[in-house]
Amino acid sequence: MRGKETVRDMVLSLAAIGVVAAAIYLFGIPHDEGAEDAGVKTVDYRVELDTARRAAPYPVAAPDPGSLPEGWRATSVTYRPAAAEDGAVWHLGFLDPEKEYVAVEQSDGKPVPFVEDVTQQARETTRTQRIDGKEWVRYEGDKYDALVRKEPGVTTVVTGTASYGQLTKMAAALTEKKG
Repeated sequence: MRGKETVRDMVLSLAAIGVVAAAIYLFGIPHDEGAEDAGVKTVDYRVELDTARRAAPYPVAAPDPGSLPEGWRATSVTYRPAAAEDGAVWHLGFLDPEKEYVAVEQSDGKPVPFVEDVTQQARETTRTQRIDGKEWVRYEGDKYDALVRKEPGVTTVVTGTASYGQLTKMAAALTEKKG
């Protein structure tokens, strides 16, 4: 008789533990319903931006936090100091409200290979557009479209899977500063 009580007690204990674990999962762990965007996490880019603005040999472009409409999320940020002829490279990636990718890319390296790389081989068009008084050239590609501005000492690219309208919103939100 003693053995049957032990098995029964163990089964009841496991059931109780399962109920507690389920309750903790359902009510104790926050679940962000919109966070399942293929596992993409939002990043705070302020520290990296300040660091890049102090280190880069050009004014680093980025939207001021809060300058984009609601729904834009920063998802990646990197700054790589100059390495050989590649130059110093700044990258800031976002998901727009439609979950399309938009990136701000800058380098003081050779413009042609840099633009080809960050736009996934997009091709320059004859179309330009003026955004906040600056001339941007449109690029069209199979994967990414882009807005490109080449200036002495720096090439700035706004690229991604988003529409030109969203790329333009990002370009208009950019503030360029040297730290």
